[in-house]
Amino acid sequence: MPERIDQAAGGLAADAALYGLSAVFALVTALTSTLLPHRAWGTIAAWGYLAAFLITSTQLILRRPAARTGLTWLAWAATALLPLVVEAVQRATGRTDRAQEEVLVVEHMGERLAHTGTPYLSRDAISALPSGDQLLGYAPYQPGMAVFGLPRAALGDFWFTDARIWFALVTAGALVTAVRLLTTSTVRALQFATVLPLCALTLATGGDDLPVLALSLLALAFAGRGRFVAAGVAVGAAASLKLFAFPVLAVLLVLAITRKDVRRFLPGALGLPILTLLPALLVHADAFVENVLRFPLGHGVVTSPAQSPFPGYLIAQALPGGRYVAIGLLFAAGLAIAVRLIQHPPHTAATAALFCGYGLLAATLLMPTTRFGYLLYPLAFLVWAPALGRREWQPARLSTG
Repeated sequence: MPERIDQAAGGLAADAALYGLSAVFALVTALTSTLLPHRAWGTIAAWGYLAAFLITSTQLILRRPAARTGLTWLAWAATALLPLVVEAVQRATGRTDRAQEEVLVVEHMGERLAHTGTPYLSRDAISALPSGDQLLGYAPYQPGMAVFGLPRAALGDFWFTDARIWFALVTAGALVTAVRLLTTSTVRALQFATVLPLCALTLATGGDDLPVLALSLLALAFAGRGRFVAAGVAVGAAASLKLFAFPVLAVLLVLAITRKDVRRFLPGALGLPILTLLPALLVHADAFVENVLRFPLGHGVVTSPAQSPFPGYLIAQALPGGRYVAIGLLFAAGLAIAVRLIQHPPHTAATAALFCGYGLLAATLLMPTTRFGYLLYPLAFLVWAPALGRREWQPARLSTG
């Protein structure tokens, strides 16, 4: 978004547009979506977006100073957290149409981890399931994601043991900390990680991507303050949850090398993913490979339902051997970005965020199985880049954190 448009009327004009368009999106979702958890979200979120639009428009007309950050947090509560809690309560009272499948998958991961020591089923075990249950037998996440399913495994089916509640708590904690670390205007960055419908809808109905995104943004914010120990822990935690965080880890590793902070960064960044991975590998290594690698690449017992019409998916469907063509293009794009990263390494967290944003945008567009919701990653990284600041943090002022 050009800065002149973004800052028109002190940012209120763009705020009003964002909330107004989001209200329309939520209303259309409530009326037309074929996914019942999405319709339930839209029914509640539309009112939250409308209220935020009316408040912002009134401030714009009266030309009064606005507490934009506070309104952003309130809008997030109304458009993401409130629908999430309502759906979790309804689900706990017997509604079976108030959570997306990934919520069930994560909770099953927690149950398996508690009972077998690994969150994954083997290929043979998945093949033995009834055909309608085989898709839910897969868990295409890193082992750390199972932690969000442990409350339900330990305490039973209550609204507060819904995995989305714990996704939201981690997301909120990471974002609050990240915003406090930023040195420039944070409103637009915060909006694109919270109230943007892509984020609010995802958190309320599924949610597994939001803690990964929030921890990655927190890692960038720590790096922007020169706190590479904390940055390593944050991105390591994200990488323990989902493979999507590993490109962020790689970019921050290069930044740490250029800033001569790699020794402080590596223990958390690599240590946490390794620690969470070891038990799964020791209990059943092939089950991990089946779930986290074979299934997303289209070589599982069943195929992934992720079928957003991006170039990678269209190539995989339309061309002979198209899946391999799409995977080849994905690796070629990754190689090109890696070469660029080596030749022109980032020296600031803002530049690192741009690398992450454009790299994950290319990955989202070229993966043979992808979801529209994955766009929340590159959009958030690209919008957060200006808020991370352009100046390199001076070594003399580094924190020990």
